[in-house]
Amino acid sequence: MAKDKTLYTCNECATTSPRWLGKCPGCGAWNTLIESVPEAGRGKNRLSGAGQYAGLAQAQAVMPLAAIEASEVARTASGIEELDRVLGGGVVEGGVVLIGGDPGIGKSTLLLQAMDALHRVGLPTLYVTGEESGAQVALRSRRLGLEGSQVSVLAEIQLEKILATIEATQPAVAVIDSIQTVYSDQLTSAPGSVAQVRECAAHLTRLAKATGIAVILVGHVTKEGALAGPRVLEHMVDTVLYFEGDTHSSFRLVRAIKNRFGAVNEIGVFAMTERGLKGVANPSAIFLSQHSEPVPGSCVLVTLEGTRPLLVEIQALVDGGGPSPRRLSVGLERDRLAMLLAVLHRHAGVACADQDVFVNAVGGVRISEPAADLAAMLAITSSLRGRALPKGFIAFGEVGLAGEVRPAPRGQERLKEAAKLGFTMAVVPKANAPKKPIPGLEIHAVERVDEAMAAVRGLG
Repeated sequence: MAKDKTLYTCNECATTSPRWLGKCPGCGAWNTLIESVPEAGRGKNRLSGAGQYAGLAQAQAVMPLAAIEASEVARTASGIEELDRVLGGGVVEGGVVLIGGDPGIGKSTLLLQAMDALHRVGLPTLYVTGEESGAQVALRSRRLGLEGSQVSVLAEIQLEKILATIEATQPAVAVIDSIQTVYSDQLTSAPGSVAQVRECAAHLTRLAKATGIAVILVGHVTKEGALAGPRVLEHMVDTVLYFEGDTHSSFRLVRAIKNRFGAVNEIGVFAMTERGLKGVANPSAIFLSQHSEPVPGSCVLVTLEGTRPLLVEIQALVDGGGPSPRRLSVGLERDRLAMLLAVLHRHAGVACADQDVFVNAVGGVRISEPAADLAAMLAITSSLRGRALPKGFIAFGEVGLAGEVRPAPRGQERLKEAAKLGFTMAVVPKANAPKKPIPGLEIHAVERVDEAMAAVRGLG
């Protein structure tokens, strides 16, 4: 069969050219021509022939939302509880998942474990590897202790052969490791290019929707940490997961950035062991340092990751600086740290203008919610004064530029989680104070930063 001709289309003005040009002949922009395949004749999309890529949902007449029957999607548990939590309860039929992360962080290890667990409950699985040989995958499975694994493995990078194999074997779940290594014969560009990644992902997505096969794509990331390839790749898929964590640490976080079938910003916590990734049942224990006695500059925060309250220790170190003091934060936003120091000076009378200030979230976790403001300010003040916060103390709340302490969402759940783990004192926004007392937890509700500082001094 003759190969389709390729065109080069400008990202800015959609001008087409039969060959690549550095400068677009239409708008004059540089390096905007991207390789693409022209549509088939008679105005039909080349991907829709003979109903091959028709969706699972049948075409319906126009009707109001209230008249459409809504039902929950069917899920299959992957056998790894933390992964199921991030996915929203399990693998969805016909769902497409994109998982990205740094090299060597454990993407292939986790998916090989999940494929083996799914096969052991009776679901046929296919693992397509484009980066390793079948022997290397088998060696990893032995190392993970997956003895006698019956997961089907295909070492292939040509898209047309992968699609033919999937249609012939009809697995319930197929893994493509990785999408950047797959190429289509319809395009002349190299694997990993924008055109190849987009075209291959589009074909695999349409296959998933037409057949009901769940497809999991492994994606590379850039040195900035974003998924490599076109941004449209994340729009095509149903779920986007990111692997986070330091490769030098044994703990890994899997975070849902997009999920059409579940909650976003849900996280799963794993520990890397000799036998692969194991789920962590009580992740709060990871993010709390084990101090025998309270130390200055440490404050425990109850943060919310998806639907899960987590206790994280915020550490601060305030030390004498020079004419240009440093401001450094790890795990928290750097710009927000500068704002908190200004609020601390103006509304609480705590001056750090000539001091180096370092703030760290223990365990490598990244905290993006503003509810960490109050805990960070208390940790900074504790380090500056050289006085430790009381044992069993927690705090959370957003701090505004006017010095007010704003409530955090789902404050009751945060307080109950802290009480369950043995914490006895809390400074929280007034709006988060519970109507009924929580057994074992003494709660101090505050409205302003200076009130919070006074409350902490009273506890000491």
